[in-house]
Amino acid sequence: MTARPGFDAVRRAFVGPDGTAVATEVRPLGPAEARAVLGDHVAVAVTDRPILENLVPGKEITHAVAVGNGDRGALVYTTRDAGELSTLVADAIEAATADLAGTVRRLQGEAVVLDALHSTGRELTAQLDIDRIVQDATDAATKATGAAFGAFFYNLVDEFGESYTLYTISGVPREAFARFPMPRNTAVFAPTFDGTGTVRSGDIRKDARFGKNAPYHGMPAGHLPVCSYLAVPVISPTTGEVLGGFFFGHPEPDRFTTRHEYLADGIAGYSAIALDNARLYERERTLATELSRSMLPVAPPTPGLDVLTRYLPAATGSKVGGDWFDVIPLPSGATSFVIGDVVGHGVTAATVMGQVRTAVRSYARLELPPSEVLRNVSELTGGLFGESFVTCFYAVHRPDDGTLTYANAGHLPAILVRPGEAPEQIGEALAQPLGIGTTFPQRTTAFPRGADLVLYTDGLVESRTRDLTLGIEWLLAGIPALLAAPDLGAAWDKLVGELTGGQHDDDIAVIHVRHRGEDGR
Repeated sequence: MTARPGFDAVRRAFVGPDGTAVATEVRPLGPAEARAVLGDHVAVAVTDRPILENLVPGKEITHAVAVGNGDRGALVYTTRDAGELSTLVADAIEAATADLAGTVRRLQGEAVVLDALHSTGRELTAQLDIDRIVQDATDAATKATGAAFGAFFYNLVDEFGESYTLYTISGVPREAFARFPMPRNTAVFAPTFDGTGTVRSGDIRKDARFGKNAPYHGMPAGHLPVCSYLAVPVISPTTGEVLGGFFFGHPEPDRFTTRHEYLADGIAGYSAIALDNARLYERERTLATELSRSMLPVAPPTPGLDVLTRYLPAATGSKVGGDWFDVIPLPSGATSFVIGDVVGHGVTAATVMGQVRTAVRSYARLELPPSEVLRNVSELTGGLFGESFVTCFYAVHRPDDGTLTYANAGHLPAILVRPGEAPEQIGEALAQPLGIGTTFPQRTTAFPRGADLVLYTDGLVESRTRDLTLGIEWLLAGIPALLAAPDLGAAWDKLVGELTGGQHDDDIAVIHVRHRGEDGR
């Protein structure tokens, strides 16, 4: 085989007794072979016959030199008489490259550090839960710096715009700091809380800034012993705001090095990005949730009917959706029940939901049939949704004749349970969603005393880990026990928990209508 250029000098050193070059061959070494033969060396004269026979079977090797570094290497060998020079060649290469080998090992060590830092960064910035971010960051930074204990003090803003400080602890129980006050902006802490820079001290007790403030003039009684000290500010890369600070301590002196400072700075940077993302997410989620809730009605008292509603914003995932429900008393004494879902998430979906809900309510009050209500809303909102669309189930109960008339624009079917009968799905696949469909067939069915009607959105029965069809089957299976429960509200809360495991990644809206049958109906 053809040798790599780096081995030419080694090959030329193989000479016979008369000083002329002898023929050599090169055999690449696999990672395990290179580690076994070379160890920590760059070049080694290989004289062990069993090793040579294993590496190059069937050849009578007279001299061989293994050359390489780490997991890469090659065996340069000859079957000719080459005197005793091969050992001298190996020694010369080892001496000449000793500094280089050390440099390579140091670079490999730095690469491991960078890989670990980047891995921590990816984990932190992939999260949106603030509590988990700050605890994971504290744990990672405490471990990376070799601190005996670490803390992360961070700032949040409440619903009234007031700032407050929380903290996490790593390396020791939280109770170790529970009775101490929050750190103040003293001379030692100021560079961290002001964001002016990192502080690293081999013995903070000897620092000129230490012990200047009442009432403790240093660490309070019972405080964990801190000799080595490292503190790093966490600064938002977008606003420049100081979000908090990492503080690390060790009872022994001179435990934190430049590398530890570098790692702490790196984790602080990733933490700042993660906190920025999480706070932005929380703001949008809160806005969308409050917008959605503000548009959802309180079900009004309805003669002869018990109406229970539920709305739960997504417990997981990045954004709130556009689910809604409505209960609309009509001038004639009838009542319409509406449930719908804007396909999409966030403030935009919540805004579209509000517009569609208003349109449905307006046409409903005109006492138009369900098919006409949906047709008019679909025409009105045809260009409103962009690439999204809206599903909607619309039903009207008329107490004078005990009927339920309904139309469905691409929504999940409703569940109707008549006394003594099994749950039945109604309105399945009647028409396309609003903004797409043009005709919306309606159906009429009996809704007698003792009957129950359930309308719901897909967040109740579908998730990333659960198929929609299976979810509907589980819901249908749970309805009989729910109807027999003495407390319908508690039963619904229990059923929602069983169906979703508390981890629903989409909004959930539910309307349950029970025909009490008062007033002789």
